[in-house]
Amino acid sequence: MRWYFKALGTRKIIEFLVLALFVIFFLGPLLNLAILAFTGQWTYPDPLPHQWSLKWWSFVFKQDDIPQSIALSFLIAAIVTGLSIVLCIPAAYAFARIRFPLSRFFLFSFLLTHAFPKMGLYVSIAVLFYKLGLMNTLLGVVLIHMINVLMFMTWIPTAAFKNVHRAQEESARDVGAGPLRVFFKITLPMALPGIIVASVFTFLNSLDEAQGTFLVGIPNYRTMPVIMYSIISDYPAYAGAVFSIILTAPTIILLLAAKRFVSADVMSSGFQIK
Repeated sequence: MRWYFKALGTRKIIEFLVLALFVIFFLGPLLNLAILAFTGQWTYPDPLPHQWSLKWWSFVFKQDDIPQSIALSFLIAAIVTGLSIVLCIPAAYAFARIRFPLSRFFLFSFLLTHAFPKMGLYVSIAVLFYKLGLMNTLLGVVLIHMINVLMFMTWIPTAAFKNVHRAQEESARDVGAGPLRVFFKITLPMALPGIIVASVFTFLNSLDEAQGTFLVGIPNYRTMPVIMYSIISDYPAYAGAVFSIILTAPTIILLLAAKRFVSADVMSSGFQIK
């Protein structure tokens, strides 16, 4: 019995150490960014800054192109999310409920945008966009973002629609509800958590997209991630930390707002072909 409690105590200590290392690894960079963003003066090897200040926040927002890039990033992300919902939700419903030849192949094909190095894919798309006159246009940037988020907006909603039991829909039909009413009153509300998860990931993925935007949208369409490259290379690390927080904040806020919809069951079922 003594041996059992000793082994249990050793296991708890190991688990605590592993958790502590994970927290340090995960939160350490974020904590360092927060300190740098509010630093007025900090010299090595002092553990904390000598002076705290908001001057780097003022410096970043005084740059002419930064407020414009923030507004443009949110505008493009909203457009991409809205168009993806309109185009992909019907496709997801079809994959979940309609049997047609090569359905699994077409569903699997949405993974191809993530199966190869993205820069090579973007270069091929840029050649096509150049021929179609879509380079340096808002439509071209939106399309390059949508190509990158198709997987989220098809796989996760497809799993959400599959998880809606047909017996519930048939019960509504039995009491006289038509197909459209059954869809909007039964099917869509029950699949809504999966659709919200997909929409959040689509918005965040579009907000963080840099390579495709740089290749297709430069010089007129410079979003936050594109501007961040120049800030990191041309400005002090303190300014880069401020912009990193600005870029990271929407991700944290949206995930916290949607955390009751983001579950392991929804995520795991979203990447299964049944």
